Amino acid sequence: MNKTLFHIARMDCPCEEQLIRMKLSDCSAIRSLHFDIPNRTLTVFHTESPECIHDLLNELNFDTSLLQTQEETDSIQSSEMQTPGSERKLLCQVLAINFAFFLIEVFMGLIAHSMSLMADGLDMLADSLVYGMALYAVGSHAARKRRVARWAGMLQLLLAFLGLAEVIHRFIRLDMMPHFGSMILISLFSLMGNAISLFLLQRSRSREAHMRAGMIFTSNDVIVNLGVIAAGVLVHFTQSAIPDLMVGIVIFILVAFGAWRIFRLR
Repeated sequence: MNKTLFHIARMDCPCEEQLIRMKLSDCSAIRSLHFDIPNRTLTVFHTESPECIHDLLNELNFDTSLLQTQEETDSIQSSEMQTPGSERKLLCQVLAINFAFFLIEVFMGLIAHSMSLMADGLDMLADSLVYGMALYAVGSHAARKRRVARWAGMLQLLLAFLGLAEVIHRFIRLDMMPHFGSMILISLFSLMGNAISLFLLQRSRSREAHMRAGMIFTSNDVIVNLGVIAAGVLVHFTQSAIPDLMVGIVIFILVAFGAWRIFRLR
């Protein structure tokens, strides 16, 4: 048995952890995966050369580097290993949270005329697609997820391009003033939803059931929420829709890159 430590610079939220798990699920040499998201490291217990694992991780474009590998004689710690039943329950919980906030943010974005709020909702949908694919693959052969990965990526990419087209349309007209209060309030609730998801995922690996602050604020989702809140504040002080549209563009581009990562699972 070998123990290899990888540093994954762009792994900063549990959603990306799920992408990595699905990407490595076909590798029969892997015995256990141990994630440390705050430190952006992954420890892999495996039986063969680490180069094949490194190659698979590189396909995700998460800026992965192999730090060290050594022979492991001790028994594998099972603190992160879950039964299919418990993993399915956990994924259902975070899927429900992300999808609920997707619906809330898109609906409120339409009412408040806020593109950044709708983009944030689409970002929550993107996470929902990842958790949904992970849920679909629990306890089954990894080939099942590949049948839905392409369609999930295409849907996400289509929605991102439609969002960008609407942002461009609003830049031309600039006749819809977003409601900054709704932007800030809903984003705060979304921030709470992300924190709950992170808490559930962290608790599944720790009896202490606590959340390190460092983990929360390395999450892309939380940064997006804070971006929408900042846009709402700027809309209020500048009396312009441009801050909302600029943040919307950035988020839609991030969603498009997320779609590309899903394509990489094929």
